[in-house]
Amino acid sequence: MMAKLVLKNISELNQYLGKEIGVSDWHLVTQNEINLFADATGDHQWIHVDVERAKKESPYGGPIAHGYYTLSLAPVLMSQILEIQEKKMGINYGTEKVRFPAPVPIGKKIRMKSVLSSLKEVKGGVQANFQLTFEVEGQEKPACVAEVVYRYYG
Repeated sequence: MMAKLVLKNISELNQYLGKEIGVSDWHLVTQNEINLFADATGDHQWIHVDVERAKKESPYGGPIAHGYYTLSLAPVLMSQILEIQEKKMGINYGTEKVRFPAPVPIGKKIRMKSVLSSLKEVKGGVQANFQLTFEVEGQEKPACVAEVVYRYYG
C-alpha cells in the first residue's frame, strides 16, 4: 500500500489532477460480509449466498460478491487513500459510469486504486471525479471500474 495522501485543504487537490492518488490496503471478502450485504439489500440470489449450490452450478466454482457490494467498499477504501484535513464535509455525489468486468470470488482479497480524473469548482467547494479500479488479488481483470463523484466543501 502507498502512504495515505493527506492534504491540508481542498485547494490542494488541484496539484493531483490526472494523477494516481493512491492504492488501498487489501480487503478480504468473506461469506459473512456477502450475507450481510444480501440482507441489507434484499438481493439473496443463490450465486452470492448459497455456497453449496454455487460450488455445483456457478460458472465461477463458488459464490461471488455482488457487484454493488464491491462498489460499496469505495468510501472505506478511499479513506485509506485520501484525507483532506480542513473541510466542512465531503459527500458522495454519485457515479458517472460503473462496470463489473470480472467476478470477486468469496475468500479473495480486493483493493482499490484511485485517480483524480477531473476537478471543478462548485458553490462552497469542489467536485472531484475519481476513476476507481477494484483489483482482485491474483486476477488480471479488475472486478469493478467506476467513475465516482465526490463533493468537498471548505
